[in-house]
Amino acid sequence: MSEEPVLLEVADGIATVTLNRPQAMNALSKALRARLAQVMRQVNEDDAVRAVILTGAGERAFTAGLDLKELGSQQGALGAANAKGAEENPVKAIEQCRKPVLGAINGVAITGGFEVALACDVLIASTNARFADTHARVGIYPGWGLSQKLSRMIGISRAKELSFTGNFLDARTAQAWGLVNHVVEPEELLPLARRIAADMATIDPAFLANYKRLIDDGYAATFADGLALEAKLSSAANAQVRPEDVEARRAAVQQRGRGQG
Repeated sequence: MSEEPVLLEVADGIATVTLNRPQAMNALSKALRARLAQVMRQVNEDDAVRAVILTGAGERAFTAGLDLKELGSQQGALGAANAKGAEENPVKAIEQCRKPVLGAINGVAITGGFEVALACDVLIASTNARFADTHARVGIYPGWGLSQKLSRMIGISRAKELSFTGNFLDARTAQAWGLVNHVVEPEELLPLARRIAADMATIDPAFLANYKRLIDDGYAATFADGLALEAKLSSAANAQVRPEDVEARRAAVQQRGRGQG
């Protein structure tokens, strides 16, 4: 396998981005973080890419988080835990992508790796996947959003249990708690991710980018402000849509529905 810390493959409108340090449980070294930022910028700017899959090499780990060996050997390395720039902060590298990012969680996602998973738009897990927040056990506060995102996704009591114990959450329980959408056997993980990404890739990319931003911006606001944001965007955009275009798209949706029945 290539020694590049992050691999990129583009096919049929889908970019597959692979964290590629399996011997180190895909730990987020400085080199990997810089390469991930570069790759995410590349797929964001590539008009041929409609959707992105983020996964890890091997079956042991999606990513075990920041490289603790590196942190312990380099003065100031811990600053990455609070870095704002995408070159150091992998969550920012993912969030800067206007295209949908599917996390294909192939193994453990621990602490900073958990935060990277939470940066994805949709999570699909293999039965090997497990999630853990060990910030409290290491004595480091999260700096990439976990303390706020996790409680909003699974509920504050469940989030506190995970964060205050450092215990692992298995894939099936993560699905039951609403953290991941699907759990499949390891060999089915990427095929399912590609099928979902392929469906997303059929949507107009400009529309999809705006819809993603609407959902994300609204989720970060109060419910009332989110509704106001939706009303503002839809009023302006929907007024530009021609009735004949709606009719043509409606027919395509009906045809698609019959095909999925």
